Amino acid sequence: MPTVLNRIGSMMTCFFTDAPVTDFVSAMKSNTEHYGQHFRQMLASGIWLAPSQFEAAFVSAAHDRQHLQKALDATAASLAKLTAA
Repeated sequence: MPTVLNRIGSMMTCFFTDAPVTDFVSAMKSNTEHYGQHFRQMLASGIWLAPSQFEAAFVSAAHDRQHLQKALDATAASLAKLTAA
């Protein structure tokens, strides 16, 4: 699944594309349908992401290793479903 993860510090945004995302025009070329599917799959797993790929996610001191592992496991399962579809 072609994916670009833009990040600075603990703030990040995932785009489903194989090209760099550097501005609004390049962000608009990403697959928003895949993001929507990913968002819904993550929400069903108890992981709350921003409902739009044009918003950022944050990791904070409130997240412990168990939270991060749950998010990683849910992400792997979601990407596997998207790739299989």
